[in-house]
Amino acid sequence: MIFDWGGTLTPWLSMDQAAAWRAYLAELYSEDQAERVEELVAGLLAAEDAAWLRVRDDHRAFTVAQVLAAAGVASDEAALLAYRTFWEPATLTHPDVVPVLGALRERGLRIGLLSSTAWPRDWHEDVLRRDGAFELFDACVWSSDLEWTKPHPEAFRAAMSAVGVDDPADCVFVGDRPFDDISGAKAVGMRAVLVPHSDIPLHEQVPVTVTPDAVINRLTDLLPLVDRWAAG
Repeated sequence: MIFDWGGTLTPWLSMDQAAAWRAYLAELYSEDQAERVEELVAGLLAAEDAAWLRVRDDHRAFTVAQVLAAAGVASDEAALLAYRTFWEPATLTHPDVVPVLGALRERGLRIGLLSSTAWPRDWHEDVLRRDGAFELFDACVWSSDLEWTKPHPEAFRAAMSAVGVDDPADCVFVGDRPFDDISGAKAVGMRAVLVPHSDIPLHEQVPVTVTPDAVINRLTDLLPLVDRWAAG
């Protein structure tokens, strides 16, 4: 069983990307440099939007460091901490996650995670540890460590390899995005379960005709579904 992260294991929360970059730049510039800060915010937003367009159209991975470099902004540890702190409300693990993952492990399933993200691995794993979920995964794969993002087949194959599964027919992918998650998983031969909770921004949406193997309203609905599939 392989899960998406944002919007699947975390409740969807719309965040102000410009405000996130202002939080970053506040560590580098004084209040009397507001005009310069706004110029840099515009450059960071443009660089980030261009990177996400490459994800959407070409499925090419990118990192926060690459966004900063593209915008000509210095990487700074204190600023990165301020940026992470701004995003913290959107990182909270849903209360259903730990009990559901525990129940899936009790059923003998391997548990993986595959996320299209610009954040470094340690940021995500800090979040999962904070919420008591990290140890429940056999492997976590973040596109910031890869060349490709979902829905590229190589991203899904990387997740399969990480959990030690060779046959995609033995895998179920759970995600909130029809294009990235469901069409990508189905294309490589996995079963796919849609959790349709996220308000996906229009510029990130891609029209796709795909039918998930199941649609669930809560992660707890996975348990009877898995039991039915196991029973044949």
